[in-house]
Amino acid sequence: MPKLLPPLCPKCGKPQVNGVVCATCRQRQTKIDGIRSPFRFEGTMRQAIHQLKYRNLKAISSSLAVLLADYLLLNPLPGEVLVPVPLHPRRLRERGYNQSVLLAKELSRLINLPVITDCLIRVKEAKPQVRTTTVKERRENVTGAFICHGDKINGKQIILVDDVCTSGATLEACTTALKNNGAVSIWGLTIAMEILE
Repeated sequence: MPKLLPPLCPKCGKPQVNGVVCATCRQRQTKIDGIRSPFRFEGTMRQAIHQLKYRNLKAISSSLAVLLADYLLLNPLPGEVLVPVPLHPRRLRERGYNQSVLLAKELSRLINLPVITDCLIRVKEAKPQVRTTTVKERRENVTGAFICHGDKINGKQIILVDDVCTSGATLEACTTALKNNGAVSIWGLTIAMEILE
């Protein structure tokens, strides 16, 4: 498996020669506290995630969650609850399941943190991030895409769970909605990160 090894930017979690905040994160004002991923989105990990996401191989979520739990043992994140990144209702109907919910529920069982699946809602249907090419397009694509309701996350430290981080735009859009509804801190946790070199 293609591991994502340090030194990493402490904010976005991408490789950074000296392990300090990278130039991109210094320029960008982001609300997310940080993003962590144990693997690069390439090779066997890319295949595994595609099997989960597009080939209905839901059972692989338990193996991927074990990898996340092992990663968290060595790299703990502050968090009281897990919140999976939601799909738009139409995409959920088409696919039949949300891979991020599957990952979060399996991870919850392993690390004994509750999962909240009904506070963060995707209200704007955007084209899949994989079809956008620039970071700017990715950010514009998900701006205002999520809302958060209820008080379940008020005052909580959240670990936001998704399958892949490419630009961080989806995680940032979710973070904005969650922090606007009272979340104290939010760390993104994905099984893999795409590194564009």
